[in-house]
Amino acid sequence: MNFAYLPGTPVIRDLSLVAEPGSTVAIVGPTGAGKTTLVNLLMRFYEIGSGRILIDGVDIASVSRQSLRSRIGMVLQDTWLYDGTIAENIAYGRPEATTDEIVEAARAAHVDRFVNTLPAGYQTRVSGDGGSISVGEKQLITIARAFLARPQLLILDEATSSVDTRTELLIQRAMRELRRDRTSFIIAHRLSTIRDADHILVVQTGQIVERGNHAELLARRGVYYQMTRA
Repeated sequence: MNFAYLPGTPVIRDLSLVAEPGSTVAIVGPTGAGKTTLVNLLMRFYEIGSGRILIDGVDIASVSRQSLRSRIGMVLQDTWLYDGTIAENIAYGRPEATTDEIVEAARAAHVDRFVNTLPAGYQTRVSGDGGSISVGEKQLITIARAFLARPQLLILDEATSSVDTRTELLIQRAMRELRRDRTSFIIAHRLSTIRDADHILVVQTGQIVERGNHAELLARRGVYYQMTRA
C-alpha cells in the first residue's frame, strides 16, 4: 500500500505485510519513519492512497469505522481517563460490564495491586488528567480497559519512559498477557521489550527495510543490529 498526507510526498511506500492470527508484530524505526502512520491507517483515521488493508480477508474500507474500531483495542503512549471512578474508567466502552468482570480485568492488568490500597477501592474518583494517580497506574487502567473489551486486534504503543522500574515490569507483564492469542501490533521505542515478538519490522522513510524475528535480525548484522548497538 501507499499513503501520503500531502500529494507527491509519500509517507508509506510500497509496503506489504501479513500478520498471522494470534501473532505479535513489532514496528521499530526512527522518529518520522511512519510507525504511527501505519496505526492511523489501520484504524482508518486516514484512507490509504492505493492498495488494501484486509482483516480476515475483508477490506477494512468496506466496513464502517465504528464496526472496525470496535474490533481493535488500543493502549497508547498518551493514556487518558475521564472524570469518574476507576471502575467506570475500566468499563469505558463496555458500560454493561458486571463488577466481577471489571475486577477480573483489573487483576489481569495488575490494577488491583494499587486499587486495593485506596480507601474507596474501585470507587475512587479520578480526574480527566489522572492527576490523582501516577502515569504508570493510568497505563495499567487502560490495559485493564483493553482486557475487558476483549478485542480481536491490539495496538500497543509503548509508554514506559516516565514509569518507575517496578510499575514498568507490571506493565510489560500485563501487555504480554493481553497479547496472548491476539493479533497484536507494537510500536516499539525500546528494543529490549520486543525480543519475543513473532515478527519485527524495521521501518525507515515509510518502507520496511528489514523484517524477521529478533535472532534473525541480529544474525544479519544490518539496520536492526546497529539499532541494538546504539
